[in-house]
Amino acid sequence: MELNEIRQGINEIDRQIEELFVKRMGLCCDVAEYKLKNGLPVFQAGRENEILERVRGDMPEELKGGAGVLFTTIMDISKTLQFERVFSDRKPPKSEPLDLTRPAVCAVPGISGAYSHFACRKFSDKFTPRFYDSFPEVFRAVDSGEAAFGVVPIVNSTAGSVGQTYELLREFDLKICSTCKLKISHCLAAKKGVSAEDIKEVWSHDQALMQCSQFISEKGLHPHRCENTSLAAKLVAESSKPCGAICSEECAAEQGLEVIARGIANADQNYTRFILISKKTLCPADADTVSVSLALPHESSSLYRLLTKFSAAGLNLTMIESRPIANTDFDVVFYLDFEGSLQSPPVAKLLAELEYELSYFKFLGSYSMIADNAI
Repeated sequence: MELNEIRQGINEIDRQIEELFVKRMGLCCDVAEYKLKNGLPVFQAGRENEILERVRGDMPEELKGGAGVLFTTIMDISKTLQFERVFSDRKPPKSEPLDLTRPAVCAVPGISGAYSHFACRKFSDKFTPRFYDSFPEVFRAVDSGEAAFGVVPIVNSTAGSVGQTYELLREFDLKICSTCKLKISHCLAAKKGVSAEDIKEVWSHDQALMQCSQFISEKGLHPHRCENTSLAAKLVAESSKPCGAICSEECAAEQGLEVIARGIANADQNYTRFILISKKTLCPADADTVSVSLALPHESSSLYRLLTKFSAAGLNLTMIESRPIANTDFDVVFYLDFEGSLQSPPVAKLLAELEYELSYFKFLGSYSMIADNAI
């Protein structure tokens, strides 16, 4: 056979598959209607396993795995359609409009000159910053109502995700209502009169230390962790030892420190994304991103099947992060960002479906990014 003839044969089979796919989905919807009228469970794992065992048994050895994946995907698509029929009345999480034009107290980790302080100013010039020593204190302040908003970093383009922020998002029932990106320019600063040769120890936040790891290694410095970069600068300013701090130049100036070296990050293009958190679910009119966290069962292809739901709904995943759960046997929580807003029917349906199916699911917010601004 010529290549064109072979391709024509494939096209004909594809058309048959298309017709059968439509018929199968129609029958699945009929099943959903029957279950709804007769009060039967919508999803039955036993039925799925029965079909998969039969399909694999019918296949030659080299196609068993592929056939299992194919029919698993078909069944996941049919479940999505059935869910839409049975739970069509499910509503998205309730939200209120986000208004950043009114005065409000915003909890910020560190002190004046901290990178989170810059992010606070970027979110709104109406915010009154209230400074706290640590990320957990920021979350507690927002959770208790002591502050209407809070600002914390969540990911850096060089050092990756800020693990503590993700852990706190799981611990507290707070929502992300906005995000912004800042270009981070680190410097090494010390008390006046201290030379570069005098400095043997350097203080900063974990993320800043990782972002400047090459400089620290080249200079033979001993790194010490601090809650954030601004408190590191304050510590160095108050120390009697000739140590240094990795922080912003503005922070160094506020603490009366001299800049010893500029541009010390591993990468010239070094950005950190910050999130604005609130007790209420506040959603801007131009929200284009949704964040959720969830746990998956310890079953084969569970992550693949989750991703199938997003693909079938036509939703674009922009981030997926996994974090271990303490005191478990390597259990993890997944954090996902995807494009969309709560007002979108596909988004509302997917959120309802995930909440119904999963043992742990948490909606983290619907928001948009403040316009870029370098510092």
